[in-house]
Amino acid sequence: MARRRTLRPDEAELWQAVTRTARAMHSNGAEILHPAEKIEAPKAFTVEETTRPPFAPFRMGEKAAPLAPRKPGVPAPKPSESALQMDAKAYGRMTRGKLVPEARIDLHGLTLAQAHPELNRFILNAHAQGLRLVLVITGKGKAKPDHGPIPTRIGALRHQVPQWLRQSPLGAMVLQVAESHAKHGGSGAFYVYLRRAR
Repeated sequence: MARRRTLRPDEAELWQAVTRTARAMHSNGAEILHPAEKIEAPKAFTVEETTRPPFAPFRMGEKAAPLAPRKPGVPAPKPSESALQMDAKAYGRMTRGKLVPEARIDLHGLTLAQAHPELNRFILNAHAQGLRLVLVITGKGKAKPDHGPIPTRIGALRHQVPQWLRQSPLGAMVLQVAESHAKHGGSGAFYVYLRRAR
């Protein structure tokens, strides 16, 4: 147990200042207050009712009311990434490896900075030539030692290429992106189905 010592005059003055402003955390009915202080009564807490508009009556089996028309200038929501944009029969043949890609680009070994312009050039040329199905090989990526504070993704190209294909200038030319069949590279490559050139 620590030994008590007497306070120096400056410490005693500081202690008195602290005790004048202290409040008990758990009061057992009586608070210790400085004689000059007065107890202020707590303000009454009132809960204001928020008025909600009443719901329109609805019966089981009844159709919902049509939505309000969209304001002009507000773009319509884009379909999800997995939404089928091309012909379902052609998509099925493509994902089963029955359609042969008309051109291919291999981005293995390139950095993101090198691969992006190469992919842009390839897709723009393929679209200009009227090609419909091309193969973009990214590789699956290799696990590398990660020494930084932020973890790095395995297969950076594999994750980034679909993003690039949805962005400008390629997004207007690309109709569908899908993982390739095993005979064309499996998860290490993508089929890119292009819109018809006008």
